[in-house]
Amino acid sequence: MDVIGNNIANVNTPGFKSSRVTFQEVFSQTLRGASSPSGQSQTERGGTNPMQVGLGVSIGSIDTIHTPGNLQPTSRPTDLAIEGNGFFVVRDGQTMAYTRVGNFSLDADGILVDSEGRKVMGWAADADGNLPANRGATNLEPLQVEIGEEMTAQPTTQMEWIKNLDAEAEVGFVKTASITVYDSLGKAHSIQVDFEKTGTNTWTWQASLPDGSTAGPGTITFNTDGRLDSVDADEFSFDPDGADTVTVTMDFSRLTQVAGSSTVESGPTDGWPAGTLESFSFDANGVITGFYSNGRIQILGQVAVAHFRNPSGLIKTGKNLYIESNNSGTADPGTAGTGGRGTIAPSALEMSSVDLAEEFTQMIITQRGFQANSRVITVSDEILQELVNLKR
Repeated sequence: MDVIGNNIANVNTPGFKSSRVTFQEVFSQTLRGASSPSGQSQTERGGTNPMQVGLGVSIGSIDTIHTPGNLQPTSRPTDLAIEGNGFFVVRDGQTMAYTRVGNFSLDADGILVDSEGRKVMGWAADADGNLPANRGATNLEPLQVEIGEEMTAQPTTQMEWIKNLDAEAEVGFVKTASITVYDSLGKAHSIQVDFEKTGTNTWTWQASLPDGSTAGPGTITFNTDGRLDSVDADEFSFDPDGADTVTVTMDFSRLTQVAGSSTVESGPTDGWPAGTLESFSFDANGVITGFYSNGRIQILGQVAVAHFRNPSGLIKTGKNLYIESNNSGTADPGTAGTGGRGTIAPSALEMSSVDLAEEFTQMIITQRGFQANSRVITVSDEILQELVNLKR
């Protein structure tokens, strides 16, 4: 009844896992042992079974049932739920604990914590947004997301040209495209690049730079299948006021020359102005992605999910926390969606796995069982009383 009552009490506790009780006989008294058959002859006797009387009952086990609960959307960006197996890893001082409850938030230092301030563990990305190649228990650290964190300006050093130059254009045809590059101070500079057809499968490029000078011309040659053959110059430089020299290397490998409109334009570049972190989100793998005011999107870290060979062997410490035991196996932290670990559902919480109908059924069964056992005691007492009366 204690186990059933605790299950019912936690029917609305996020991440709670219900328990069950199994019973076993305490002892069996053998009144007569088993005997083997005397033989196969019709005149000989066969074997007999043992004669035993059970003497009571005891608790065999109290098992925690780690069936995943249903998910409830919350609209809070820091709420997380695990779909499948696995546990979040939290640290309280130097002690590691594990939980299914992901009602996390950010503290004053931007650390991701649970409702009682325990730090959520994972792996932080470097300044370029790269996560550690090896993500395991040895390099776990508290996750930090600082809203308002500054991203320094990055000067443009590389860019791509994409799409097409018209193979049917007349010699002397010019297609103009513009690109934006950034200097070391994050200032934007607009550069005009003219592509002029100079012959069969041959074009030149020339850039008009912010300081009034020009770069080029460089010759672009295409193969007969419209793919790039060669470029004799792919770089330009200029000196912006108060900033370092900007040198940009251009990649023409994705540029084609086939019959059709000239749609050439700039592709990805690696420069950006300074910005600040405005918001963040989690994905199904627990990766934290930051969104900056300069339009940049960068990975900030990843939440760890721990796997156990025997989750039922974990020790409950209260407050929806578990710790390792001798029979749970060692925690194996890793990335969500790998190694038997579940995926993460952002902006959701896992609800309790308690089934009220099942608990009330078990309550009735327990009550009826106790009443039946009580009746046995009453009847036995009446029989003994009758035996005493016979003697009188």
